[in-house]
Order: sequence, then structure tokens, then C-alpha cells
Amino acid sequence: MRLLVPLYEHPADRPEAWRQLLRAAPRLYGVVLNPASGPGAAPDPGFARAVDRLRAAGVRVLGYADTDYGRRPPADVLADLLRYRRWYGTDGAFLDQAAASPQALARYRELADAARQEAGIRTLALNPGVHPDPGYAELADLLVTFEGTWRSYLADRVPRWARLQPPQRLCHLVYGVPRGQGAHAAALAGRRGAGVCCAVPGTMPHPWDGLPEELVTE
Repeated sequence: MRLLVPLYEHPADRPEAWRQLLRAAPRLYGVVLNPASGPGAAPDPGFARAVDRLRAAGVRVLGYADTDYGRRPPADVLADLLRYRRWYGTDGAFLDQAAASPQALARYRELADAARQEAGIRTLALNPGVHPDPGYAELADLLVTFEGTWRSYLADRVPRWARLQPPQRLCHLVYGVPRGQGAHAAALAGRRGAGVCCAVPGTMPHPWDGLPEELVTE
């Protein structure tokens, strides 16, 4: 099981967490970079230094961009991805709040093509947070088919099409995980066909303010 870590905290505020990410580099699928619910208005030197260290350690860094379930103009999403590339040297994207319906599939296909061709994106992660129409699996290098609470995760059901996907193409993001249950969450993700996950103790409204338990306790 590899880890995709959305650590939405500034390196100056959580320096030990960012150092721990570096120590865990071989276990990481990648880190989601999110300075200000997107790249922000200007490059941030603190994030730039942290990203340089991660990339030097061979860690994939994905720039966060909100797609607002297909309502955000694609040009605005692409502008975010280009800023990440210019300011931080990222070559991956984490497109959050992705739609899941078949009606939005064509719009996301165009966005995925533009991200690769115009913004130089090599690794594209889509996060509908649920099992979307199967066509979305063709668009992304990594598809997040679950994002939610631990209680919801225990009750989640995986459709047949998802079980037929290569595990390295699917990711589960779980928050509110009780202490001592991180390994259980990772094992459950594996049994459900996901080869990438992140299970953290944080809760709403800001669950992604810390690291998975296994990284904190190593």
C-alpha cells in the first residue's frame, strides 16, 4: 500500500510533519500541495523549499485545484496548474471536487487532455470522492473513489467495475480514523482493490491537517 498524503498545512507551522514526509519518501505515491485552496496569488518560499526537498527525494508532488464538480471554468483550472508548474515545478495535478456523473464525463475528458497537453501534467489524480461513472477511470492516472469518514468507509460498497481496475489506479482517502485503526484502514483499502490510500485521525472541518498514524508513530 502506497500513501497519497494531502497535508494542507504550511511547512512553517508543521515543520516536523513535513520532515516526516521526507523520511517516508519510499512509501509515498505522492503529496498533494495546497497552499491556499489552490496555488494562491503568489509563490510561497516556505512551500517552495518543502517541495524542492520532496522532489529531490523522488516524491511526486501534485498541485491541488478545485473543479467544483464541473462548474469551474476549465481555463481557471488550467491557470492554477500552470502556476504550480511555474512556481513549484510540479508535474502532477490533484483535481478535487470532481464530478461523478456520466453527463459531466465529456467535460472532464477535455479538461484532462488540456491538463496534459497545455500544462504538462504527467500524473493526473481525479477526486470525485465516490465511485463515479466507470468512464472516469479512463481519464485519470489515479482515481479517488472514496473520501469520507471512517464510519462511512466501514459501510462503503465497491462496484464490480472498480474491483477490475489495477490497484495502483485507485485511491481511498479516509478521515476520522480512531487511534490504532490506521493499519486496519490500509488493509481494508487493499481488500477493496485500492493500492493507494491515506487514513488520518483528523475530522471536519479540516481533516487533512496531519499525517497518517503509521507515519507519525514510526
